[in-house]
Amino acid sequence: MSLDRIMNEAISPWMKEHGPEEDIVLSSRVRLARNLKRYTFPAFLAEDGALKVLHELQGILQDEHVKIGKLQMIRVDELQPLQRRVLVEKHLISPDLAAAPFAGACLLSENEQISVMINEEDHIRIQCLFPGLQLKEALDLANSVDDLLESNVEYAFDEHLGYLTSCPTNVGTGLRASVMMHLPGLVLTGQMSRIVTAINKLGLVVRGIYGEGSDALGNIFQISNQTTLGKSENDIIEDLRSVVLQIIEQERASRDAIAKASGIRLEDKIYRSYGVLANCRLIESAEAASCLSDVRLGIDLGYIKHLSGNILTELMILTQPGILQQYAGFPLRPEERDQRRASLIRERLQFEENKNM
Repeated sequence: MSLDRIMNEAISPWMKEHGPEEDIVLSSRVRLARNLKRYTFPAFLAEDGALKVLHELQGILQDEHVKIGKLQMIRVDELQPLQRRVLVEKHLISPDLAAAPFAGACLLSENEQISVMINEEDHIRIQCLFPGLQLKEALDLANSVDDLLESNVEYAFDEHLGYLTSCPTNVGTGLRASVMMHLPGLVLTGQMSRIVTAINKLGLVVRGIYGEGSDALGNIFQISNQTTLGKSENDIIEDLRSVVLQIIEQERASRDAIAKASGIRLEDKIYRSYGVLANCRLIESAEAASCLSDVRLGIDLGYIKHLSGNILTELMILTQPGILQQYAGFPLRPEERDQRRASLIRERLQFEENKNM
């Protein structure tokens, strides 16, 4: 695995795999926050200390005998701004790490399923990603990385509070689990605001595609736990999974209701969106996301049969501003990005049509 491959292949290998409930749950993610006991937390850590943390963790995670597989280190603070943006758009690093002033790094597995961020808000952020609804599998993989580190370093840990983190909301297990869900049925039936309110009361939070502060483009929502203290890791995972299964059931019921009530109007909406994507010469991110959501709904409902179901996830990433500019090889003005986005989508749809002729 090379940096060039990571930058030039927008779709991570793990995204090409199938997972449970993948018609609604696009991906599952588990993230563990950890800090080393003998170092100041990153917000107050000088550059020499941050470099020591980096080198210590690198030595452990890149040991040739490590059972989790080979991890490649990328020094984020040595990347160009556009390269950092690409890693954020691929969900491999956080915006906070992309802005790290020094000694920021991530260690990536070959399939980009494991990303260990170093010197972000905490010394260590272990992230594991899986397709579909696979929260338990993501937790098991994250714990294997965590166990490896904990057998070699001493974490900042309190017998009563648990793992100590820079942000008080992460104290305890340090676990943030989330699922990315495509919920056009609940949006179209006007139920999403009610769902969000109910979810918040259960100690969960609903965000956009890139987490806190981001918009829910293309009817894609990220649902995650808020509570990390007072619950075990397994309880957090099971509580989130239980809520997600209920949302899946309601989303499917909403889709069936729309299909029965709207009939030709829904089919018209889907094919109009397909027509826009297949013929546009300029398209902004928000419009592309909306049209892609309609097309994915059409695939799931059986209206569109010649496209693969993962086209929403694939094109949502491929058409992000940073990745478009990475492919171009130079900075693009907004209208140039809109033009390239339109061209890329047309070419991708044409490829699918030719493949299925």
